[in-house]
Parts: sequence; structure tokens; C-alpha cells
Amino acid sequence: MELDNIKSLLEKYFEAETTIAEENELKSYFSSSNVAPELEQYKPMFGYFSEAKYEQPNHQATIQSKTKRNLTWISIAASVVVLFGIGAFYFNQETQNQDLGSFENPEIAFRETQKALDLLSGNFNKGVQSVQYVKEYEIAKDKVFITN
Repeated sequence: MELDNIKSLLEKYFEAETTIAEENELKSYFSSSNVAPELEQYKPMFGYFSEAKYEQPNHQATIQSKTKRNLTWISIAASVVVLFGIGAFYFNQETQNQDLGSFENPEIAFRETQKALDLLSGNFNKGVQSVQYVKEYEIAKDKVFITN
């Protein structure tokens, strides 16, 4: 009779319909030495629950607040901006003192301008080709990881 009662309590337990008293009855049954062989599989589960409530954490969790992390990133970003500003200031000072060149002959100026634009165009095309690789990667990634 007790075995039928335990089986019905187990069914109620797995459907989350037991009371605290019924759960305590199950815990006491499975902590005893006379558990039915067909119910032995549930013994470790109820044994764990009864032992876990006495367990103490053995390490201290460190929780870093979100504001502290944000403050760290903001200070790093501010440092980078200050360094960039100092570098731009010194670079500007150096370029003001240099003669960047001028051409007396308009044809020579036109050829030099063409050379500079060809160099710019070549480097720009290299950048566009690199972006093509990124697009191919995105297509392959979308094929592997199907997203909705």
C-alpha cells in the first residue's frame, strides 16, 4: 500500500502538484534504507535535494557593477581622444612649417595631380577588393548559420 502511495506522490511531484508535506514524505522515503527496487533510480535525486540545502558556497563571487565597467571604457576612450588631439596638434605644427610645393608649369602640375589620383585610385580599389572578401564571408556565414 505504501508503494502505491509513493508512486502516486511521484506522479504528482513530476507534474508539480505536490504540497510541501508530500515532498517531505518523498524525501524521507528515499532517504530510508527500504526503497523499492523499481524506485531506486529516484533515490539520488531526492538525496541530492536533502544534502544541497546544507551546502555552503566555497568561493566569493565578485560582481563588477555595470557603471564601473562603463567608467573604465569611458576613461580609456577619453585617453585615446586626448592622445589623438596632441598628435594632431604636433602634426599640424610640423606641416605649417613645411613647403608643400607648388608648380610653375601647369602641365607638370597636371601630371603630378594625375599621379596622385592614380595612387589614390589604386589604393581605393585594393580596399574595395578587401570588402568583397568580407561580403563573401557574410554569405558563407549566412549559409552555415541560418538566421530568421
